[in-house]
Amino acid sequence: MSNHVFVLDTNRQPLTPCNPGVARSLLKSRKASVFRCYPFTIILKKEVNSTPEPCQIKIDPGSKTTGIALLNGDKVIWAAELTHRGQQIKNDLESRRSLRRNRRGRKTRYRQPRFLNRTRPRGWLPPSLKHRVLTVLTWVKRLTRLCAVSSIAQELVKFDLQKMQNPEISGVEYQQGELQGYEVREYLLEKCGRKCAYCGAENVPLEIEHIHPRSKGGSNCVSNLTLACAPCNQAKGNQDIKQFLNGKPDLLKRVLVRAKAPLKDAVAINASRWALFNALKSTGLSVSTGSGAQTKFNRRRLGLLKTHWLDAACVGNIEALEVLTTQPLLIKSAGHGRRQVIQVDKYGFPRHNQAGELVRKSAQVKQIKGFQTGDIVRAIVPSGKKTGVYIGRVAIRSSGSFNIKTPNGTVEGISFKHCSFVQRKDGYSYSFSDGR
Repeated sequence: MSNHVFVLDTNRQPLTPCNPGVARSLLKSRKASVFRCYPFTIILKKEVNSTPEPCQIKIDPGSKTTGIALLNGDKVIWAAELTHRGQQIKNDLESRRSLRRNRRGRKTRYRQPRFLNRTRPRGWLPPSLKHRVLTVLTWVKRLTRLCAVSSIAQELVKFDLQKMQNPEISGVEYQQGELQGYEVREYLLEKCGRKCAYCGAENVPLEIEHIHPRSKGGSNCVSNLTLACAPCNQAKGNQDIKQFLNGKPDLLKRVLVRAKAPLKDAVAINASRWALFNALKSTGLSVSTGSGAQTKFNRRRLGLLKTHWLDAACVGNIEALEVLTTQPLLIKSAGHGRRQVIQVDKYGFPRHNQAGELVRKSAQVKQIKGFQTGDIVRAIVPSGKKTGVYIGRVAIRSSGSFNIKTPNGTVEGISFKHCSFVQRKDGYSYSFSDGR
């Protein structure tokens, strides 16, 4: 079962979403035309005197993926899973910071430091967290333009970080961390039994090792630290622990249990939950909240699977739920490109081509023949080796010969003359749960 189709009247006012069969009938009889492909929306060609039924948006915020469900009464008629790019933003900012530090160290020309701009406004969030809030808000506003939304329900959950690491913690133990009475190295020596965590070597110099590498999002928390001998530390490098200990499941399990669960995702939810709530309130719609325990109880009571969009559907007070879709729209935040004009190498130095010229931004002109990288197009090639119909995301070239990324792979060298627009670039990529 697919998502319901959004319907607009001839004045672009939202009507009640219809099922795909009705939408196909309207399109076939030419009573409507396609207004937007993702999410799929049709627009009627004649005025209709109809009062749309009110719908409710339900949101299950997540650190990496947010579940969104649209309910008409107790019926789930549309669902989506929104994947954020917060970790990518964090990595880009760290890369920029390191490049700037290198330039300052080389005493090259740079902006003089300003020391009066360090006060953060109240409610400030890091860019990686603010992105999650703004992306969810963008999709809420988009859905309110496509259907008659009367209210919003958000799962407002707070994680007990200490209880996640120690389920039996209580009372005054909340005031006593695991490092009480220790320095970090002494704590790790006692925790690991003065042995290498990977090979068990004793009476050798031990180095502090990050279980989840810093380069891949690992933190400096003591739960992410262990001790390793120099050979093991160098052999692991920045590999993921599962890749490094591939073929040693018992050792991997022991190291992960000792390391405990990483808390980065829980911290992200705790930090952004009220910012998201206040952002949703700014829409002027009625916003209600539900707890994580209530969501879990509703999902288990109704016998539903554990997915982001079904968790969203189970937020708040519900008596019954009729799921009319099993194919949520998978939305991935892709951004709108870079502003960086001069490309640099991994050391922060400007890149030059073979002629000695600076390598500038890949496309100084954003549009070629009216197309832009990221647009979704349909290419109908009538003859030649690439005869066929291709639908996908386009990558433009100044020559007018484009690449089209389809679900079956990338097709190169398609002339712009064969391409027509399906949907303009909007900063997101789309797919469906069955891989279409």
